[in-house]
Amino acid sequence: MFINSAFAAAETAASQGAASNTGMIVQLVLIMAVFYIFLIRPQQKKMKQHEQMLQTIKKGDKIITGGGILAKVTDASDPFELTVEIANGVEIKVYRATVRELLKDEPATEKVVTKVKNKKPANANKKSKK
Repeated sequence: MFINSAFAAAETAASQGAASNTGMIVQLVLIMAVFYIFLIRPQQKKMKQHEQMLQTIKKGDKIITGGGILAKVTDASDPFELTVEIANGVEIKVYRATVRELLKDEPATEKVVTKVKNKKPANANKKSKK
């Protein structure tokens, strides 16, 4: 009798261990799926868009480099470098992959800010009584 109950307890423990391993594997797979959906896939999509943007740069485009320099492309024939003009008559070469953004339109000119007249406090004209 003692031996039969020992075998039964061993079989129960083995089946519980297999069930807990299956549950752990399912949880691990779900975590990996969430990471892929929310982190990896969007990052890959963004990288693909950036690569396409880099390939479409041509002479005359305005760009922003990774360092924040606004420039106009003067030569885009090299697949790795761009020659850009950062000021009148000042040209530099930049690595194509460091281009952060391609400006479609001219940057917006400074918005005209209307100044509000400073109003005097309501009690400024009253004389103080002492």
